[in-house]
Amino acid sequence: MVKLFFSYSHKDEDLRNELETHLALLRRQGIISSWHDRRIAAGGDIDKAISSELESAQIILLLVSAHFLASDYCYEKEMSRAIEKHTDGTAVVIPVILHPCDWHSSPFGHLKATPTDGKPVSMFANQHEAFSIVARDVREAATRFHPIVNPPFEELRGEIPRIAPHQKERSSNMRVKRKFDDHERDDFLENSYEYMARFFEGSLQELSARNPQIKTRFKRLDETSFSAFIYDSGKRVAECSVYYGASGFSSPGISFSHSGEVRRNSFNESLSIVDDGYTLQLKPLGMQLHDSRRESTFSQQGAAEYYWSLFIRPLQD
Repeated sequence: MVKLFFSYSHKDEDLRNELETHLALLRRQGIISSWHDRRIAAGGDIDKAISSELESAQIILLLVSAHFLASDYCYEKEMSRAIEKHTDGTAVVIPVILHPCDWHSSPFGHLKATPTDGKPVSMFANQHEAFSIVARDVREAATRFHPIVNPPFEELRGEIPRIAPHQKERSSNMRVKRKFDDHERDDFLENSYEYMARFFEGSLQELSARNPQIKTRFKRLDETSFSAFIYDSGKRVAECSVYYGASGFSSPGISFSHSGEVRRNSFNESLSIVDDGYTLQLKPLGMQLHDSRRESTFSQQGAAEYYWSLFIRPLQD
């Protein structure tokens, strides 16, 4: 069994709890055991307990956020020792990026982060998707210490295994079309807007971090709209506003304008909700698309990427 250690800021405890839930199967299968400082009993020596568990850990998860980077204890004690153990091969350090922050220039910036490509957990429209990626990466890391073999059922339960009943042959094609009600559509629209707001905020932070001459500004104007600005050497070179809800010319959707001021009767592109009977999607009005792409539909991430491409186009043309 591989020992896993959580290094995190207490301000990110809710996300640590959620990650633990996603690692529960690995613990149940006897692949890992996990520890964090909330396991210290009343009256216990905190520093000694943390030091002891950190020294014996084989996988160390750094739950990275601005709070983590600002914590002297996380950064100077736990993270520093973790990197030493990673370097000498006694542990594998995995940065888990919780929120957008300037982690690339940190001592662990050269390590492969999770979720995929270091995309922050908070930037996922569905955070369960992010944590499932982290869980798979932890499972893969555990194989570096012990090849994983699914433990027999009797080892997990201490019981004699029962012979499973014969499983009937069946098709895997069980997909059935359905209708989506107004509540589901409204919820999808709001979640899509919130995802897009987080996507723009995180992308602006990363853009300025990678380009010293670039400054950015992100501002939530109200609960249903935000604006974004890019400055190159102090000159404003791109601006936009995004809002959701009904406008003067269209049904409820998410609208994009090249102006930083929201005018709900004016936009340069709009996304409305459509479905194929299986999933809800976002379809552009097509004001910025040509030819066959006018019939495109987007996921939440695809829609955010589409609006971001419209916004950043002046810097790339």
